[in-house]
Amino acid sequence: MHPRATELIQQLGLTPHPEGGFFACAYRSDGFVQPSDGRGTRRSFSAIYFLLVEGTFSRWHRVCSDEAWHHYEGSSLELFSAPPRGGKVRRRTLGSITPSAAPLHVVPAGWWQAACPLGPYALVGCSLGPAFEYDDFLLLSDLAEHARPEFDPPDLLPAFL
Repeated sequence: MHPRATELIQQLGLTPHPEGGFFACAYRSDGFVQPSDGRGTRRSFSAIYFLLVEGTFSRWHRVCSDEAWHHYEGSSLELFSAPPRGGKVRRRTLGSITPSAAPLHVVPAGWWQAACPLGPYALVGCSLGPAFEYDDFLLLSDLAEHARPEFDPPDLLPAFL
């Protein structure tokens, strides 16, 4: 692991995340909202630090809230997203501003998403409104009909989603 990635894990108190990588909660609002999709009351906003190191990836998953990804440090990150039911996988590069990259991208609520670093490590932030709750989180591999390892790499997504 890159020495800076090890340092970030220690400095930010990052721990393993179920989808892959390392994370720590940076903020959870005290305020609450009532989403219109029937989920029940949720905190209004949350933000985490999320670190991926070379050779790892964020597994295909979806959340019930819009999720803004912000690039902070390190290598660029490739972010994959796909509509909830069918549609082409979209690729975005998060990183320093160039003709092919930007430091921010938002994945709409309910869309499938995955990511991988394009170098030794990528430190990003993920912000959600309404706030992240594990009840609103689903790994593709947790769906029995899709629980096949060939769908874990982020550049592969079942055609039937």
